[in-house]
Amino acid sequence: MAELKDWEQPVERRGRLTAVLALATLISAFGSSFQYGYNVAVINSPAPYMQQFYNTTYVERYNTAMEENFLTLLWSLSVSMYPLGGFFGSLMVAPLVNKFGRKGTLLFNNIFSIVPAVMMGVSEIAKSFEIIIVARFIVGICAGLSSNVVPMYLGELSPKNLRGALGIIPQLFITIGILCAQVLGIRNILGNTTGWTLMLGLTGIPAVTELLLLPFFPESPRYMLIQKGDEKNAKKALQRLRGWDNVDAEMTEMRLEDQSERSEGHLTVLSLLSQRSLRWQLISIIILNMGQQLSGVNAIYYYADSIYGSAGVNENDVQYVTVGTGAVNVFMTIAAVFIVESSGRKLLLLLGFGICCGACVLLTVALSFQESVTWMPYVSIACVIIYVIGHAIGASPIPNVVTTEMFRQSARPAAFMVGGSVHWLSNFTVGLVFPFMEGNLGPYSFIIFSVICLVTLVYVWLVVPETKNKTFLEVSQMFAQRNKTEIKLGDGNLPLKDSRESPEDAEKVTAF
Repeated sequence: MAELKDWEQPVERRGRLTAVLALATLISAFGSSFQYGYNVAVINSPAPYMQQFYNTTYVERYNTAMEENFLTLLWSLSVSMYPLGGFFGSLMVAPLVNKFGRKGTLLFNNIFSIVPAVMMGVSEIAKSFEIIIVARFIVGICAGLSSNVVPMYLGELSPKNLRGALGIIPQLFITIGILCAQVLGIRNILGNTTGWTLMLGLTGIPAVTELLLLPFFPESPRYMLIQKGDEKNAKKALQRLRGWDNVDAEMTEMRLEDQSERSEGHLTVLSLLSQRSLRWQLISIIILNMGQQLSGVNAIYYYADSIYGSAGVNENDVQYVTVGTGAVNVFMTIAAVFIVESSGRKLLLLLGFGICCGACVLLTVALSFQESVTWMPYVSIACVIIYVIGHAIGASPIPNVVTTEMFRQSARPAAFMVGGSVHWLSNFTVGLVFPFMEGNLGPYSFIIFSVICLVTLVYVWLVVPETKNKTFLEVSQMFAQRNKTEIKLGDGNLPLKDSRESPEDAEKVTAF
């Protein structure tokens, strides 16, 4: 076929945030991502009362006190079952989103929230701590699915000029969920001996909300067109999302993506691992997800209470300072939403991991001299806050955004499955290994985290391209040169040129 002239191309309008797009974003993020964050922090404040319940229940059953080691084991299971469930949830992503769609999977996923919410809510009445452990695993499955499917869903709903901002909304609701759990966990609210079961059970409310409201919003147009071949409903959904009837330019771009993938079909994880054309994209999401979770964020929160205490914060007031740290996290994630489209993804990743690296080094020094220098605890507090800021603007929100953008439709579910599995396995590993690191290395544990942040930063600098305001096919073209492959659409030639790309970056694409 002859090359298409510029005047023959459909004119693409700049996307805007319509009411349908905004509400679909808020409902899916509140119904799914919020729960992820909420369940990360919900058992922190009521931990003493929950452990007391474990011990009391055991005494009532066996007329003898529970051994301390056994109580520690049960509590470790209560904590670790959540990321373990998250890992198994990630393994379910690809088959579910390919079968039920993005919206359909989110609706189905609410089963894994409502059932454990009821289980945890009645655990005290049932006098069973086993119910809590099983429920934590099930709600972990919910988190594993939602942490991958919501960014995928929103990335496919969004116009390319809003994809970064809307892609951060799930992470924003994760931080809001953490903050809500911290607020409700204050001892005067629900973090006490009578309120902790209600606090655990509240995770079902966002799920019910999503179950009632999300059916009124569109499925991903890309899923309907590329994977289901339903052009009519895909166009209707796109028109609702964009707020205008002329969506021919986006439909054309989706058809081109469809043509480019016909030879590949829907990729499984095994075929994804063997695809040379996706090699550097796959390595990138593995490095980013490992860097995100192995950068020490959980360790920072582990140390936070003791750092605040050593700085002279009253023991009863530490909970309020912790809430303040959570509020900083939310505020900086909101800032990332507003700056990601102007600054780009790569700059925020570099800033985020760079700030975290520096904060870990300074925190190591501050903790080492905390006992001998009177003002050093205040430096430690500053390091914690600086670290939280760095993680909130880059390391936390951006990996899922670029995972959506680096892969085309056929590979995206498998890519999220791989990225999500790495995310949750790394999370589980830190929870398992850090107590031993802390016991043997003390504050020098943070040197290891600083090295991980530095390695991730260097990788981002050298390998990860800027994906801002690019179509999914254009991003694939950017990686094609590094992968030493071509994106094939068929039998002719159809160069997809973009005014923002240099000729060297453009990859030859053929069309029917």
